[in-house]
Amino acid sequence: MKANFLRFSFLLLLLGAFDSMAQEAVTAAPNPEALFTSPDKTLHTNKQAAYHIMKDLLEANHWELADRYIDETYIQHNPNAANGRKAVVDFFTNVLKVQPSPIPDKMKTKIVSVMAEGDLVSVATVRVEKDAKDPSKTYTTTWFDQWRFRNGKAVEHWDCALKMN
Repeated sequence: MKANFLRFSFLLLLLGAFDSMAQEAVTAAPNPEALFTSPDKTLHTNKQAAYHIMKDLLEANHWELADRYIDETYIQHNPNAANGRKAVVDFFTNVLKVQPSPIPDKMKTKIVSVMAEGDLVSVATVRVEKDAKDPSKTYTTTWFDQWRFRNGKAVEHWDCALKMN
């Protein structure tokens, strides 16, 4: 009986510890533009294309510029958009109905890191979410986008998106 009480007490203590754990906030790099550069010519070209996808297309919604940065054969691993440049443009302009805004001089998206290796560029960003237990509170987490590039254009994309309702 005493052993069961001790196990139960330990379990309650452990559960309370999880509830009181504090999460370290995800923070952005102080100079995100610098992360989109490289002394390697190919990596620099790919990072710059990723930068313009983030800033010109995803932030400012200038999808009429998509042919500059996205190949027509674009392979999409996001479950909400189909393959092909035309399909991804259609997803943003006709499904999400985004409207263009002025392209900023500097990106507004909070960038954590940019990594490039071979033909891949991965961009991690700060994401703010509502707390499920208390919607008046928020917390930060990390989102990522990764692209495969060929000849300076994105030919494939991955992110951590879930199906939209």
